[in-house]
Amino acid sequence: MSQLSVPVEPAVAARRSSFRWVVCLLLFLATTINYMDRQILGILAKQLQTQIGWTELQYSYIVMAFQAAYAIGLVSFGWLIDRWGTKKGYSLAILIWSVAAAFHAAARSVFGFGVARFALGLGESGNFPAAIKCVTEWFPRRERALATGLFNSGSNIGAVIAPAIVPWIALHWGWRPAFVILGGSGLLWIVLWILLYEKPERSKWASKAERDYILSDEGPPPAAAPTQAMERLAMTEAEVGAAAAAEEAGAAAEPTNAGITWRRLLGFRQTWAYIVPSAVVSPVWWFYLYWLPKFLGTRYGLDLSHIGRPLVIVYSMAMVGSIGGGWLSSTFLRWGWSVNAARKVALLICVSAVAPVAFITAVDSIWIATVLAGLATMGHQGLSANLYTMVSDLFPKRAVASVVGLGSAAGSAAAIGFSFVVGLVLQHTGSYAMPFVTAGIGYPLVLLFLHLMEPRWEPLHVELEKQER
Repeated sequence: MSQLSVPVEPAVAARRSSFRWVVCLLLFLATTINYMDRQILGILAKQLQTQIGWTELQYSYIVMAFQAAYAIGLVSFGWLIDRWGTKKGYSLAILIWSVAAAFHAAARSVFGFGVARFALGLGESGNFPAAIKCVTEWFPRRERALATGLFNSGSNIGAVIAPAIVPWIALHWGWRPAFVILGGSGLLWIVLWILLYEKPERSKWASKAERDYILSDEGPPPAAAPTQAMERLAMTEAEVGAAAAAEEAGAAAEPTNAGITWRRLLGFRQTWAYIVPSAVVSPVWWFYLYWLPKFLGTRYGLDLSHIGRPLVIVYSMAMVGSIGGGWLSSTFLRWGWSVNAARKVALLICVSAVAPVAFITAVDSIWIATVLAGLATMGHQGLSANLYTMVSDLFPKRAVASVVGLGSAAGSAAAIGFSFVVGLVLQHTGSYAMPFVTAGIGYPLVLLFLHLMEPRWEPLHVELEKQER
């Protein structure tokens, strides 16, 4: 970085810097921390249930507190980040969730954990709206999908790192320091963020050539446009892929989606072909995050010293599915298949990986159960990647953000209800069979529903154009 501290020759000064990728690294680290702080409760749930004495239903209330706050915070932080700017808004989000993560160490009751979890969900909801807007500010459109994919991989890395380190910390120092240490990592990130981040036009780390490159394919967007589109796109963490597609298509530069309202979109079968699957599969992913560690620990008698390895395997497989699901359909398209065939065969393969999880409660081997759970998370991530791509296939670019928002809202609402039902079932039966069977049969039903609603994978743009005349 010598060009920042000493005079340089004009030829060197004109060289394009690459500081935007340092920004992308900061976003990746923040997203990794986000998932580590989110997952720690599920990893320690079995031990905490013994020490705190909560019931299964009470545990579901704690989970629901996070989910409700997360949904509320998505809208609130989108508004705030638009007005305060990315630097201040992102700092506030991570400050809230880092303090909330550490505050778990002070909790002594179900209510205390519920409060801490609510605050954590409120803060963590700011991560994706802020990160996506940051990508909008620092990257030209041609690089946004790559940058978004790179920082979003932190969600998978965080899900792998947490089960690798949290049990070790809890075993050697106790569960309270585990919350404090992970929460403290977010505070360290804020220091780096404040020192390094500015908008490109004000950054001392970016050369003029890099600033010109970032703005090379952009006209001046309306001031309120980026976050209005992005807060809808980021209503759940997995939608970042769709957000990148929307950014590539220029959706963020249209504050009202050219007049296409949610009410109008609800009149099309293509919209419901996305909403219903989102409402079915999103709650299952939350179930894996919060109850899978408890299930493995209870069913196979795993203590903290042994729970980490199975979870690392499961979420590593999920990471493979996240990349592989999109790769499958893209490969089929390169082979000359139609979009309809490529997407649906990829979805069928993903669904086939999920379905066997219905039998996980009947398996005696921890490693067979780990593979079944890993296949299920792999299939889920692959299916999700193709569902998000489906939106960009079927809808005009000015409607992508709104459609994803509708699906996200449905998924968030369904996740809260499913968490309550899971807690109720476990409270009265002690059996995990129902949620796993639901997961196993839910995905094939999603694929059947999708095929019935969209048998030919027909884009919507003609119908919308007719209605707008």
